[in-house]
Amino acid sequence: MTELKSLGKVTAYKYDYAPEFLEAIPNVNSRRDYFVTLTSDEFTCLCPITHQPDYATIKIRYVPDAKLVESKSLKLYLTSFRNCGTFHEEVVNTIADDLIKLLEPRYLEVEGLFNARGGISIVPFVNFGRGEFDAVAKKILVERHA
Repeated sequence: MTELKSLGKVTAYKYDYAPEFLEAIPNVNSRRDYFVTLTSDEFTCLCPITHQPDYATIKIRYVPDAKLVESKSLKLYLTSFRNCGTFHEEVVNTIADDLIKLLEPRYLEVEGLFNARGGISIVPFVNFGRGEFDAVAKKILVERHA
């Protein structure tokens, strides 16, 4: 097992986008398809125009292959968006891209349930499938939002 940089150590928080926080651990059950669901209900980032804070619940679901995301590293990573100016749609896609790069999952989805500002709430959703899960991803994307 690789040595983890964050788990069990003193936490040095960063408040600017820091993908280097993300770490993976081995998936000892990689022979089986199963979902992992991670929910962060304290996500914050900044509007890139007004610099006002935006609050959200970020939901991540994935079918792992050889690796799992280490949960403390995910918490530190998500916290790093706190002072990052980004649109809601962009941040959800960035999270998905970073997790796909780290984990190479069979399937992954990221949803941002952003609190309403100005009377409008934005709920971006992105998903990805590899191999047999490519068709599943396309079907979920269409059926979920039809």
